Amino acid sequence: MPGFAGFDRSDFPGAAAMSWLKQNTNLKWCGYYLAPAPSHSGTSWMGQRNALAGQGWGIAPIYVGQQVTGPGSHNPSLSQGGIDGQDTARLMTSEGFKGGSCVYLDLENGPPLTPSLRDYVAGWVDAVKAGGFQPGVYCSHSLAEEIHALRSAARIWAFKVVTTQLHPVPGNNFPDDHPAGSGYTGAYAWQLGQNCQITVAPAASSVLVVDLDSAVAADPSA
Repeated sequence: MPGFAGFDRSDFPGAAAMSWLKQNTNLKWCGYYLAPAPSHSGTSWMGQRNALAGQGWGIAPIYVGQQVTGPGSHNPSLSQGGIDGQDTARLMTSEGFKGGSCVYLDLENGPPLTPSLRDYVAGWVDAVKAGGFQPGVYCSHSLAEEIHALRSAARIWAFKVVTTQLHPVPGNNFPDDHPAGSGYTGAYAWQLGQNCQITVAPAASSVLVVDLDSAVAADPSA
């Protein structure tokens, strides 16, 4: 059984592009970056929830927390996880997400799951739950089993892509493979394409660079 196609992108594409994509492609949901967050300062998605819901989009809220590699803030610990989890719940509330909605902690690294990152994830998940929301974790498919064992209540959004190179993905019908294809059978969502160039309103030749996803639900926050 297929999933529901979605996409995520660091910067908000604009209301007109979102409306066109909803009306002319099979994309059902989008990532929604909560900010400011430790490793994501851009606030372009903030304040867009009501308009996106009005267009019919499902939404996957994303909190880019402490990292152990690459750009961003590198301060993972149990106590910081608690602080950032409380911050996540505050941002979810300020954006109007209902209690119980799922929000995803973004972890950009592959294995190993270091002790400090393990503590951080545990602290974040527990604080988000205490704040009245459903925790989820976006992570490498290679870390999914460990994170599930650490906090089984957290939904897993696994990433596993064929290439990280910029490449065109033509057409309006994007991949909606079941998230089990990510390599972690229990995945709720799967990022299956990275740095994909998709065309918005072909007559205008407007190209967006996005990551393509699939989920078991049309609204991964529900």
